[in-house]
Amino acid sequence: MKIEIKKFGEVLISRPAGREAYLAASAYLLKDVDKNELIEIDFSGVKVLAPSWADEVVTKIAEDFKNIKLLNTENSSVQATLKTLRDYSGLKV
Repeated sequence: MKIEIKKFGEVLISRPAGREAYLAASAYLLKDVDKNELIEIDFSGVKVLAPSWADEVVTKIAEDFKNIKLLNTENSSVQATLKTLRDYSGLKV
């Protein structure tokens, strides 16, 4: 299963918007997906990714599923946010 983050927007900054995105993904994209299935989170097309938004989406998906792969993380905003999540939210991806 591939989740294209850009479908939620190019500038992803607020915790409430992240919470809404996670709930939408859970209800529509991830509802019947096996917890062991590979989940690819694709950041292509994302210009700005804030830690608060990503904590609500990426961290929670990583808590729900065992096999996570991050794609297209070259953007400096995405890299900085993922580092912050690893350092402070316990993200293990």
